[in-house]
Amino acid sequence: MAVTSANRKTALPAADYARRKRYLSATFVICFVLLAIGITLYVVNQGFERMGEMRTHATYELKDESSHIRAAGEDLVLHSVHEAEKNHAVGYSATEIENLLSKEEWLEINSMVLIPEGAFSMGTDLERADVQNRPQHTVKLPAFWIDKYPVTNAQYAKFVVANSHRPPLNWKKGKIPEGEMLRPVTMVSWYDATAYAKWAGKRLPSEAEWEKSGRGTDGRRWPWGNKMEPERLNTYYNVGSTTNVNTYPNGVSPYGIMDMAGNVNEWTADDFTPYPGSDAPSDLFKGKIVRATSLKEIDIVPTEASYKVLRGGSWKGDPFSSAVFHRNFAFANYASDFFGFRCASNLGVKDKRE
Repeated sequence: MAVTSANRKTALPAADYARRKRYLSATFVICFVLLAIGITLYVVNQGFERMGEMRTHATYELKDESSHIRAAGEDLVLHSVHEAEKNHAVGYSATEIENLLSKEEWLEINSMVLIPEGAFSMGTDLERADVQNRPQHTVKLPAFWIDKYPVTNAQYAKFVVANSHRPPLNWKKGKIPEGEMLRPVTMVSWYDATAYAKWAGKRLPSEAEWEKSGRGTDGRRWPWGNKMEPERLNTYYNVGSTTNVNTYPNGVSPYGIMDMAGNVNEWTADDFTPYPGSDAPSDLFKGKIVRATSLKEIDIVPTEASYKVLRGGSWKGDPFSSAVFHRNFAFANYASDFFGFRCASNLGVKDKRE
Protein backbone atom coordinates (compact mmCIF):
# COMPACT_ATOMS: atom_id res chain seq x y z
CA MET A 1 0.00 0.00 0.00
CA ALA A 2 1.39 3.45 -0.95
CA VAL A 3 2.15 6.00 1.79
CA THR A 4 1.29 9.61 0.97
CA SER A 5 3.52 12.49 2.00
CA ALA A 6 0.73 13.78 4.27
CA ASN A 7 0.87 10.65 6.39
CA ARG A 8 4.61 10.37 6.40
CA LYS A 9 6.34 11.25 9.73
CA THR A 10 9.85 12.51 9.24
CA ALA A 11 12.21 12.63 12.21
CA LEU A 12 14.48 15.70 12.49
CA PRO A 13 18.19 15.09 12.41
CA ALA A 14 19.78 15.52 15.85
CA ALA A 15 21.77 18.58 14.75
CA ASP A 16 18.61 20.39 13.52
CA TYR A 17 16.75 19.53 16.72
CA ALA A 18 19.56 20.93 18.87
CA ARG A 19 19.72 24.09 16.74
CA ARG A 20 15.95 24.69 17.05
CA LYS A 21 16.17 24.13 20.81
CA ARG A 22 18.90 26.76 21.03
CA TYR A 23 16.80 29.22 19.00
CA LEU A 24 13.81 28.67 21.29
CA SER A 25 15.98 29.17 24.38
CA ALA A 26 17.49 32.35 22.96
CA THR A 27 14.03 33.65 22.06
CA PHE A 28 12.82 32.98 25.61
CA VAL A 29 15.83 34.80 27.10
CA ILE A 30 15.32 37.80 24.79
CA CYS A 31 11.62 37.98 25.69
CA PHE A 32 12.46 37.80 29.39
CA VAL A 33 15.07 40.56 29.06
CA LEU A 34 12.66 42.77 27.11
CA LEU A 35 9.99 42.19 29.75
CA ALA A 36 12.45 43.10 32.51
CA ILE A 37 13.45 46.27 30.63
CA GLY A 38 9.80 47.15 30.15
CA ILE A 39 9.05 46.71 33.85
CA THR A 40 12.11 48.77 34.78
CA LEU A 41 11.10 51.60 32.44
CA TYR A 42 7.58 51.50 33.87
CA VAL A 43 8.86 51.74 37.44
CA VAL A 44 11.24 54.57 36.53
CA ASN A 45 8.43 56.41 34.77
CA GLN A 46 6.16 55.97 37.78
CA GLY A 47 8.96 57.29 39.97
CA PHE A 48 9.30 60.41 37.82
CA GLU A 49 5.54 60.91 37.94
CA ARG A 50 5.59 60.54 41.74
CA MET A 51 8.41 63.08 41.97
CA GLY A 52 6.34 65.39 39.84
CA GLU A 53 3.40 65.00 42.19
CA MET A 54 5.63 65.72 45.17
CA ARG A 55 6.95 68.86 43.48
CA THR A 56 3.42 70.11 42.86
CA HIS A 57 2.70 69.68 46.59
CA ALA A 58 5.90 71.40 47.69
CA THR A 59 5.91 75.05 48.67
CA TYR A 60 8.88 75.98 46.48
CA GLU A 61 10.44 75.00 43.15
CA LEU A 62 13.57 72.86 43.23
CA LYS A 63 15.47 75.61 41.41
CA ASP A 64 14.76 77.83 44.44
CA GLU A 65 16.06 75.28 46.94
CA SER A 66 19.21 77.24 47.70
CA SER A 67 17.17 80.16 49.06
CA HIS A 68 14.44 78.15 50.80
CA ILE A 69 14.28 78.10 54.60
CA ARG A 70 14.04 74.48 55.63
CA ALA A 71 13.35 72.71 58.88
CA ALA A 72 15.37 71.94 61.98
CA GLY A 73 18.61 73.82 61.36
CA GLU A 74 19.37 72.53 57.85
CA ASP A 75 20.33 75.94 56.51
CA LEU A 76 23.33 76.72 58.67
CA VAL A 77 24.51 79.51 56.39
CA LEU A 78 21.15 81.28 56.58
CA HIS A 79 21.20 80.89 60.35
CA SER A 80 24.64 82.52 60.44
CA VAL A 81 23.47 85.43 58.31
CA HIS A 82 20.38 85.78 60.45
CA GLU A 83 22.47 85.88 63.62
CA ALA A 84 24.79 88.49 62.14
CA GLU A 85 21.91 90.78 61.17
CA LYS A 86 19.70 90.35 64.25
CA ASN A 87 20.73 93.69 65.74
CA HIS A 88 20.25 95.51 62.45
CA ALA A 89 16.76 94.33 61.53
CA VAL A 90 14.29 97.07 60.67
CA GLY A 91 11.39 95.47 62.53
CA TYR A 92 8.28 97.26 63.76
CA SER A 93 7.42 100.12 66.03
CA ALA A 94 4.86 99.51 68.78
CA THR A 95 2.29 101.53 66.85
CA GLU A 96 2.88 99.57 63.66
CA ILE A 97 2.30 96.31 65.48
CA GLU A 98 -1.02 97.47 66.92
CA ASN A 99 -2.13 98.42 63.42
CA LEU A 100 -1.36 94.96 62.03
CA LEU A 101 -4.81 93.79 63.21
CA SER A 102 -8.09 95.33 64.24
CA LYS A 103 -9.03 95.60 67.93
CA GLU A 104 -11.54 92.80 67.44
CA GLU A 105 -8.90 90.54 65.89
CA TRP A 106 -6.45 91.22 68.72
CA LEU A 107 -9.13 90.44 71.29
CA GLU A 108 -10.05 87.20 69.57
CA ILE A 109 -6.55 85.78 69.07
CA ASN A 110 -5.60 86.66 72.66
CA SER A 111 -8.57 84.76 74.07
CA MET A 112 -8.17 81.74 76.35
CA VAL A 113 -10.51 78.88 77.21
CA LEU A 114 -11.05 77.41 80.67
CA ILE A 115 -10.62 73.63 80.79
CA PRO A 116 -12.44 72.19 83.84
CA GLU A 117 -10.78 69.92 86.34
CA GLY A 118 -11.29 66.19 86.04
CA ALA A 119 -10.00 62.97 84.56
CA PHE A 120 -9.61 62.01 80.90
CA SER A 121 -8.19 59.13 78.86
CA MET A 122 -4.67 59.89 77.65
CA GLY A 123 -2.82 57.90 75.00
CA THR A 124 -4.25 54.93 73.11
CA ASP A 125 -4.34 51.15 72.98
CA LEU A 126 -4.69 51.00 69.18
CA GLU A 127 -2.27 48.39 67.84
CA ARG A 128 -1.34 50.44 64.79
CA ALA A 129 -0.50 53.54 66.80
CA ASP A 130 3.16 54.37 67.33
CA VAL A 131 4.55 52.63 70.37
CA GLN A 132 5.25 55.89 72.24
CA ASN A 133 1.51 56.63 72.25
CA ARG A 134 0.63 53.53 74.30
CA PRO A 135 -0.88 52.51 76.64
CA GLN A 136 -4.10 54.40 77.22
CA HIS A 137 -4.29 55.56 80.83
CA THR A 138 -6.34 57.87 83.01
CA VAL A 139 -4.97 61.28 84.02
CA LYS A 140 -6.65 63.71 86.38
CA LEU A 141 -5.90 67.41 85.98
CA PRO A 142 -6.85 70.55 87.89
CA ALA A 143 -8.64 73.30 85.97
CA PHE A 144 -6.44 75.46 83.73
CA TRP A 145 -6.59 78.03 80.95
CA ILE A 146 -5.27 77.39 77.44
CA ASP A 147 -4.98 79.65 74.40
CA LYS A 148 -7.86 79.27 71.97
CA TYR A 149 -5.40 79.58 69.07
CA PRO A 150 -1.72 78.88 68.44
CA VAL A 151 0.43 81.97 68.95
CA THR A 152 0.35 83.97 65.72
CA ASN A 153 3.03 85.95 63.95
CA ALA A 154 1.32 89.19 65.00
CA GLN A 155 1.38 88.23 68.68
CA TYR A 156 4.99 87.11 68.48
CA ALA A 157 5.94 90.43 66.87
CA LYS A 158 4.87 92.22 70.07
CA PHE A 159 7.18 89.98 72.05
CA VAL A 160 10.08 90.55 69.63
CA VAL A 161 9.78 94.33 69.93
CA ALA A 162 9.18 94.38 73.70
CA ASN A 163 12.21 92.19 74.44
CA SER A 164 14.48 92.91 71.46
CA HIS A 165 14.18 89.16 70.90
CA ARG A 166 15.53 87.60 67.75
CA PRO A 167 12.74 87.37 65.14
CA PRO A 168 12.01 84.03 63.46
CA LEU A 169 14.33 83.05 60.65
CA ASN A 170 11.63 83.36 57.99
CA TRP A 171 10.95 87.03 58.77
CA LYS A 172 12.87 89.28 56.40
CA LYS A 173 14.45 92.31 58.07
CA GLY A 174 12.47 91.59 61.20
CA LYS A 175 9.04 91.74 59.57
CA ILE A 176 6.30 89.17 59.07
CA PRO A 177 5.88 87.87 55.50
CA GLU A 178 3.05 89.60 53.67
CA GLY A 179 -0.39 88.26 54.51
CA GLU A 180 0.80 85.98 57.33
CA MET A 181 -0.21 88.03 60.38
CA LEU A 182 -2.75 85.44 61.55
CA ARG A 183 -0.72 82.38 60.72
CA PRO A 184 0.96 80.55 63.60
CA VAL A 185 4.49 81.72 64.25
CA THR A 186 7.03 79.09 63.14
CA MET A 187 10.82 78.72 63.10
CA VAL A 188 10.79 79.06 66.89
CA SER A 189 12.58 76.69 69.25
CA TRP A 190 11.26 75.39 72.56
CA TYR A 191 13.40 78.05 74.24
CA ASP A 192 11.82 80.80 72.13
CA ALA A 193 8.35 79.49 72.96
CA THR A 194 9.16 79.32 76.68
CA ALA A 195 10.52 82.89 76.64
CA TYR A 196 7.36 84.17 74.93
CA ALA A 197 5.13 82.38 77.43
CA LYS A 198 7.05 83.87 80.37
CA TRP A 199 6.80 87.35 78.87
CA ALA A 200 3.04 86.89 78.43
CA GLY A 201 2.61 85.80 82.05
CA LYS A 202 1.82 82.26 80.95
CA ARG A 203 3.63 78.96 80.40
CA LEU A 204 3.71 76.14 77.89
CA PRO A 205 1.01 73.51 78.47
CA SER A 206 1.96 70.07 79.69
CA GLU A 207 1.28 67.40 77.10
CA ALA A 208 -1.54 66.08 79.30
CA GLU A 209 -3.16 69.53 79.34
CA TRP A 210 -2.69 69.84 75.61
CA GLU A 211 -4.25 66.42 74.94
CA LYS A 212 -7.26 66.96 77.18
CA SER A 213 -7.90 70.33 75.52
CA GLY A 214 -7.85 68.64 72.12
CA ARG A 215 -9.90 65.48 72.72
CA GLY A 216 -12.11 66.08 75.74
CA THR A 217 -13.00 63.16 77.99
CA ASP A 218 -14.47 60.59 75.58
CA GLY A 219 -11.16 59.29 74.16
CA ARG A 220 -11.73 60.48 70.58
CA ARG A 221 -8.90 60.31 68.02
CA TRP A 222 -9.32 63.80 66.55
CA PRO A 223 -10.84 66.96 68.00
CA TRP A 224 -14.09 66.34 66.08
CA GLY A 225 -14.40 62.54 66.50
CA ASN A 226 -12.92 59.20 65.46
CA LYS A 227 -12.88 59.58 61.67
CA MET A 228 -10.15 61.34 59.72
CA GLU A 229 -11.86 64.12 57.75
CA PRO A 230 -9.26 66.07 55.70
CA GLU A 231 -11.54 69.07 55.19
CA ARG A 232 -11.36 69.78 58.93
CA LEU A 233 -7.61 70.44 59.13
CA ASN A 234 -4.50 71.55 57.31
CA THR A 235 -2.26 68.51 56.89
CA TYR A 236 -0.25 66.42 54.42
CA TYR A 237 0.37 69.26 51.95
CA ASN A 238 -3.35 69.70 51.24
CA VAL A 239 -2.61 73.43 51.37
CA GLY A 240 1.17 73.53 51.06
CA SER A 241 1.86 75.99 53.88
CA THR A 242 0.55 77.12 57.23
CA THR A 243 -2.90 78.71 57.30
CA ASN A 244 -4.56 81.36 59.44
CA VAL A 245 -5.39 80.00 62.87
CA ASN A 246 -9.12 80.62 62.35
CA THR A 247 -9.35 78.79 59.00
CA TYR A 248 -10.88 75.52 60.26
CA PRO A 249 -13.77 76.24 62.64
CA ASN A 250 -15.22 72.79 61.81
CA GLY A 251 -12.09 71.23 63.31
CA VAL A 252 -12.66 72.72 66.75
CA SER A 253 -12.16 70.60 69.90
CA PRO A 254 -14.93 69.74 72.38
CA TYR A 255 -13.85 72.75 74.47
CA GLY A 256 -13.77 75.16 71.53
CA ILE A 257 -10.00 75.10 70.97
CA MET A 258 -8.83 75.75 67.40
CA ASP A 259 -6.09 74.08 65.33
CA MET A 260 -5.47 71.18 67.69
CA ALA A 261 -4.96 68.98 64.62
CA GLY A 262 -2.74 70.02 61.71
CA ASN A 263 -1.21 73.37 60.75
CA VAL A 264 1.77 73.23 63.15
CA ASN A 265 3.24 70.81 65.64
CA GLU A 266 3.08 72.55 69.01
CA TRP A 267 5.76 72.57 71.68
CA THR A 268 4.72 71.38 75.13
CA ALA A 269 6.52 71.78 78.45
CA ASP A 270 7.37 68.11 78.89
CA ASP A 271 10.38 65.93 78.18
CA PHE A 272 9.74 62.92 75.96
CA THR A 273 9.46 60.02 78.42
CA PRO A 274 7.54 56.71 78.37
CA TYR A 275 4.03 56.44 79.76
CA PRO A 276 3.45 54.30 82.86
CA GLY A 277 3.24 50.68 81.73
CA SER A 278 4.76 51.45 78.32
CA ASP A 279 6.36 48.58 76.40
CA ALA A 280 8.22 50.98 74.10
CA PRO A 281 11.98 50.38 73.85
CA SER A 282 13.80 52.64 76.29
CA ASP A 283 16.25 53.67 73.58
CA LEU A 284 13.43 55.50 71.76
CA PHE A 285 13.32 58.17 74.45
CA LYS A 286 17.07 58.82 74.54
CA GLY A 287 18.40 61.77 72.57
CA LYS A 288 20.46 60.91 69.50
CA ILE A 289 22.38 62.92 66.95
CA VAL A 290 23.84 62.12 63.54
CA ARG A 291 27.63 62.31 63.43
CA ALA A 292 29.89 61.90 60.41
CA THR A 293 32.47 59.15 60.93
CA SER A 294 34.13 59.62 57.55
CA LEU A 295 33.55 61.40 54.26
CA LYS A 296 31.02 58.76 53.21
CA GLU A 297 29.70 57.33 56.47
CA ILE A 298 27.55 58.64 59.28
CA ASP A 299 26.54 57.19 62.61
CA ILE A 300 23.69 57.82 65.03
CA VAL A 301 25.09 58.36 68.50
CA PRO A 302 23.46 59.06 71.87
CA THR A 303 23.63 62.45 73.52
CA GLU A 304 22.85 63.76 76.99
CA ALA A 305 20.19 66.15 75.66
CA SER A 306 16.52 65.21 76.06
CA TYR A 307 13.75 65.51 73.51
CA LYS A 308 10.74 67.75 74.11
CA VAL A 309 7.23 66.65 73.16
CA LEU A 310 5.36 68.26 70.28
CA ARG A 311 1.66 67.68 69.65
CA GLY A 312 -0.94 68.12 66.92
CA GLY A 313 0.63 67.17 63.60
CA SER A 314 1.32 69.75 60.91
CA TRP A 315 0.66 70.96 57.38
CA LYS A 316 3.46 68.69 56.18
CA GLY A 317 2.83 65.57 58.22
CA ASP A 318 0.99 62.30 57.83
CA PRO A 319 -2.72 62.89 58.58
CA PHE A 320 -2.65 60.18 61.24
CA SER A 321 0.12 62.00 63.10
CA SER A 322 -2.51 64.70 63.72
CA ALA A 323 -4.43 62.37 66.07
CA VAL A 324 -4.70 64.11 69.45
CA PHE A 325 -2.95 61.22 71.22
CA HIS A 326 0.09 61.22 68.91
CA ARG A 327 3.41 62.27 70.42
CA ASN A 328 6.08 63.83 68.24
CA PHE A 329 9.43 64.94 69.64
CA ALA A 330 12.49 67.06 68.90
CA PHE A 331 15.42 68.67 70.64
CA ALA A 332 14.56 71.92 72.41
CA ASN A 333 16.94 73.98 70.27
CA TYR A 334 15.38 72.85 66.98
CA ALA A 335 13.26 75.23 64.93
CA SER A 336 11.19 74.37 61.89
CA ASP A 337 8.67 75.78 59.46
CA PHE A 338 6.10 73.40 60.94
CA PHE A 339 6.86 73.92 64.68
CA GLY A 340 4.72 76.40 66.64
CA PHE A 341 3.14 76.63 70.09
CA ARG A 342 0.32 77.92 72.27
CA CYS A 343 0.32 78.90 75.93
CA ALA A 344 -1.50 77.86 79.08
CA SER A 345 -2.06 79.30 82.57
CA ASN A 346 -3.01 78.01 85.96
CA LEU A 347 -6.52 78.70 87.20
CA GLY A 348 -6.78 82.32 88.30
CA VAL A 349 -3.82 83.38 86.15
CA LYS A 350 -4.28 84.83 82.68
CA ASP A 351 -2.41 87.02 80.25
CA LYS A 352 -0.62 89.74 82.24
CA ARG A 353 -1.02 92.10 79.28
CA GLU A 354 -4.83 92.04 79.35
